[in-house]
Amino acid sequence: MKFGRIKVAAPDGDQPRIVAVLEEEGRVVDLARAYAAVLRGRGASADAATRIGRTIFPSSMSQAIAAGELFRETAQLALAGADDASLDIESVSWTVAVDCPVIRDSLTYPIHMQHFSEKVGGSLPAPQIFKTPPYFKGSPSMSYGHGEVVPYPSYTSFMDWELEIGIIVGSPGHNLTPKEAESRIFGYTIFNDFSARDVQPNEMVMGMGPQKSKDFAFGIGPWIVTADEIPSLADLNGSVRLNGELISNCTAEGGIFPPAELVAWVSVSDNVQPGDLIATGTLGNGSGLEIDRKLQPGDVLELQLDKIGVLKTIIGEPEVAPWWPQEKPYPWKTNDGKEPVA
Repeated sequence: MKFGRIKVAAPDGDQPRIVAVLEEEGRVVDLARAYAAVLRGRGASADAATRIGRTIFPSSMSQAIAAGELFRETAQLALAGADDASLDIESVSWTVAVDCPVIRDSLTYPIHMQHFSEKVGGSLPAPQIFKTPPYFKGSPSMSYGHGEVVPYPSYTSFMDWELEIGIIVGSPGHNLTPKEAESRIFGYTIFNDFSARDVQPNEMVMGMGPQKSKDFAFGIGPWIVTADEIPSLADLNGSVRLNGELISNCTAEGGIFPPAELVAWVSVSDNVQPGDLIATGTLGNGSGLEIDRKLQPGDVLELQLDKIGVLKTIIGEPEVAPWWPQEKPYPWKTNDGKEPVA
C-alpha cells in the first residue's frame, strides 16, 4: 500500500490528514473519514465514529505507524467506506509524508562517494565507511513534502539536492540483528538531503558533522510505499528533472550496506522508533555536484524513483538570516608562532 499526508483546510489552519494513495485510480482516500463511515454503517454514532477514526488515523504518520498491524488492517477496512472520502489525487495539497522523530542520513553508495571526492579534490573515501555504516542526524522540523516551497538559504551560493531512499521504521527496536531489523521496516520513500555545498567543507573540518549546510531542508515524499511492495532496493532506478529537463539517471544498485543492516546498526546501544527515517545515502549521479548543476530560486526539482513516485520541490526566494556570528579571536598558535591556516 501507499500512505501519505495531505493538508486539509480547518478553521485554525491547515491540518495534516493520513491518506491511502490509489495512484493507479487517480485518487486518495482520507482514512479517518472513510473508517468513520464504515463504523457508522455498523451502528456507531457519528461522534464515536469520528473519534475512533481520528484515533487510529491521527494527523501524525509516526503515531499511526506505531499502532503496528492495526494501522494497516484498519486501512484496508476503511477502503470499503471510501466513496465519500475519496479525493482526486491532482486536487490535494501534500505535506511531508512522515513526521520523523529522528532523521539519520547514511552513506552507502560508492559511486556517489567517488564522484564527490573527485569534485572536491579530496582523498579517497575513508576505509571505515566499509566497516561500519556512517550517518549524521538531521533536523526533522525542517522537512518538506511534495509540491512544497523550500526557501533558498541566504548564506549559500551553491544549493544542491541529493536523491536518496528513505527507510521508514515501523516498530521500536534496540540492539537488533539485521534479521530482526528487517521486520521493523515499514516502508520506503524518496528522501532529498538538500545541501549548501560551499558551507559544508567549513563545517566538516570542525569535526562535529554538518550543521547549516544540511539542516535548512529535507524533502520527504511524495508518500510511503510499504516494504512488501519493494522487495529489493537494488532493483530501483531513478531520475532527476530540473524545470522539466531530464538531467540525470540513477540506480540503487551497489549499496554497501542493505536496509536491514542500516537499521540494525542504528539500533546498537540506541533505539529505533516508529516513524524514524534512515536514508541510504545519495545514489550515484543523484546530486547536482556530480553533474555540475546548481539550484536557483524559482527552479522546479523533480526526483523520481521506480515503484515509489516523484517528489517535486519548488525552490523559493532567498531567506535572509537576521543575524550571523562574529568571528572570535583564535587562542592558539603553531610552533613557529603563527596562526593555523583556515
